[in-house]
Amino acid sequence: MFRRTLLLGRASLQRPFATQVPKFAPTRGQKYLLRASYLILGIGSIYIADRYNASAITRNLRTFQTCAMITLDYKLNFTEEKSHLIPELHTRVAERMYNLFISNGGLYIKIGQAIGSNPAVLPKPMQEKFAKLFDDAPQIPYTQVLSVFQSEFGRPPSGPDGVFEIFEEQAVASASIAQVHRAKLWPVAGDTREHWVAVKIQKPDIAKQVKWDLGAYRCVMWMFERAFDLPVYFVVDFVTDHLRRELDFIAESENAKQTAKFIASDLRLAKNVYIPKVYEEFTTKRIMTAEWISGCRLSDRAGVSLLMGENKNRIVSQATVPSSISSPDDPPPTSFSIPSKPLKGGVRSIMQIMVELFSAQMFSWGWVHCDPHPGNIIIRPNPQDPTIAQLVLLDHGLYVRVDEDFRRDWSLLWKGLLTSQFKLVEGITRKWGMGLPDMFASIALAKPVRLTRKDRRAEVEKVTRELEEYLNLSEYEQSVQRKAKLKQFLSDTDRMPKALIFLLRNMRIVQGNNQSFGAPVNRIKITGLWASRSLTRIPNLTFGQRLHEYMNYVVFRSVLFSLDLAFWSTRAKQWIFSLFGRKSYSFEDELERAVRGVVKSNVGIEVGNAFQG
Repeated sequence: MFRRTLLLGRASLQRPFATQVPKFAPTRGQKYLLRASYLILGIGSIYIADRYNASAITRNLRTFQTCAMITLDYKLNFTEEKSHLIPELHTRVAERMYNLFISNGGLYIKIGQAIGSNPAVLPKPMQEKFAKLFDDAPQIPYTQVLSVFQSEFGRPPSGPDGVFEIFEEQAVASASIAQVHRAKLWPVAGDTREHWVAVKIQKPDIAKQVKWDLGAYRCVMWMFERAFDLPVYFVVDFVTDHLRRELDFIAESENAKQTAKFIASDLRLAKNVYIPKVYEEFTTKRIMTAEWISGCRLSDRAGVSLLMGENKNRIVSQATVPSSISSPDDPPPTSFSIPSKPLKGGVRSIMQIMVELFSAQMFSWGWVHCDPHPGNIIIRPNPQDPTIAQLVLLDHGLYVRVDEDFRRDWSLLWKGLLTSQFKLVEGITRKWGMGLPDMFASIALAKPVRLTRKDRRAEVEKVTRELEEYLNLSEYEQSVQRKAKLKQFLSDTDRMPKALIFLLRNMRIVQGNNQSFGAPVNRIKITGLWASRSLTRIPNLTFGQRLHEYMNYVVFRSVLFSLDLAFWSTRAKQWIFSLFGRKSYSFEDELERAVRGVVKSNVGIEVGNAFQG
C-alpha cells in the first residue's frame, strides 16, 4: 500500500513538469532550413579557410580532379584495341596538364617547367604544350606590395618615411612567384650619383601556397609512378628542395654574392661577366634589392645584333632593359640608348663568354646556375671598356652545388665523349645507373654518339632497320616499347646523381641561346676544353699525376681539330648560302637534328624544338 502511494506521488510530481515543458517537434520545413543552415555554414567555413590559405583547397581539388581524369582516361583508352586513338589521348592529357599549370599558377609553372625541361621523355603533344609554359603572371595590386613592405620593414616603400626616395608603383615585370619594381635610393651625403635599383617582391600568396603545392606535387608524382609504372618519383625530394629555396630571397642574395666571388677569381671571366650588386640592408626573405642594370636582353636578338653591329638594316634608337625575373614575352620595362658605334667582337664574342661562364660553373666551380634562359642575361657596354660587351647574369634563386667526385666524372665523361674513349664513357654512365649509354651520351653532349667500334655502315643499317620496324608497329605497341626503353634508360634511379636533371637543362638552354644566333661559336669544343682543363686542377694530385693530366690536355686539344673542321665547314656553308639569299642550317641545328634521330631510334620519341619558350 505504501509502495503504491509512493509511486502515485512520483507520477503526480512528474506530470506538471511534463505539461509545462512540451517536447519540441520541428516541422519538415524547419528541418530543411536547419540542414541548409549547416550546409551554408560548412561551405562558408571552407570558403574562408580556402581564402585564408590562398585558394589552396580549390587548387588541390583542381589538381587531384585533373590527375584522376588523366589516370582514368589512360586506364580506359590506352589499350591495343584503341591504338589509333592514342595520339588523341596524349593531346587530351597535355591539354589538361597545361590548363592545370596555368590555372593554378605560382609554383605550378615552375613544376611544369621542371617536368618539361627534358622533352625526350614526353610524348610530342606534351612537348609542344610544356614549351609554352612561360614564367610570367599578372601583377599583384600595389596595396599588396604595400602590405609586404609593412610586414618586412615596418614602413612603406616610398614617402617621407619610405624605404626608398622613389618607388614606381607599376611593376616593370611580373613572374609566377615575384614581381620587380624600379626604385631610387635615398641620396647619401657626398654622393652626387643617382642609384636606381630593381626591387624584387614576393607575392603574398606564394608563402601560403608553397606547402600545399609541393605536397600536391609529391602526391601526384607518387600516383603517376604507381599508375603508369614509370620511375618518376625519385626526383621529387631534390626538385622540391630546390624549388623551396627559390622562395628565400636572402638565400638568393647569398647565391649572387657567391657567384660574384667565383667570377672575380677567374681572370678569363672577371672583366667580361658581371653580377648586379645586392643591397643587403634592403633585402629580406621576401624582398630583394639589387643594382638596376640597363642593357639588351639576350632574348631581344634584333637589339643584341644591333648593339654588336650585326643588324644594320634595323633602324631603332633604343633596346629593351630586362628585369631580374622577366620572361621573353614581357613588355619592355624601359629603354637605354644604343651606342652610335657598335661594340667590338660581334655576337660571337658574347656567345664565347656565355659558354665559358656556364662551363666554368659546371667543371671548375661546382656551382651551377639552373635557369640561364635569355631573359636572365643582359648584354651591355663594358663599363671598364665601353668598346666591348659585358654579360650580366640575373636571377640567382636556383643553383645546384656538385661535389668534387661528380665534377671529375662529369669532366671525364665529356673528355671521353670527344676522344672516343668508349669504355670510360660507358663505365661512368653505368656508375650513374643509366642504361642506353649511347642515348645518355648524345643527350649530354647534344651531339649524336655511338659508343661502339663496329663497322659504321653496319651500324647505320641496323639503326635504319630498327627504326623501320618501330614505325610499322601500332601506336599502342610503340607506346609500350617507349615505356620499356625509358625504364631501361633509368635503370637504377637510386644511383643517378640528381643534379644531372638541372645540369642537362642548363646545357640545353645554353645550346639554345647559341643556336638562336646561328651558332657563331663551337659550343662543344669550348665546353670540352673546360672539362679537360678542370682535370689538370684537381686538388691533391701528385706532381706526376698533374703532369700526366697536362699532357693529356695538350693531346686533347689536337684531337679537337676534326671537330673544328666540321664547325667551320658548316659556317662556310652558311656564308655561301647567304650570298644567294638561301637559308642554311647552323652547326647546332645539324647537331640537334642528329640527336633527335638518336632519341627516336633508341626510345621512339620524336623530340620537337626544345628551346621554344
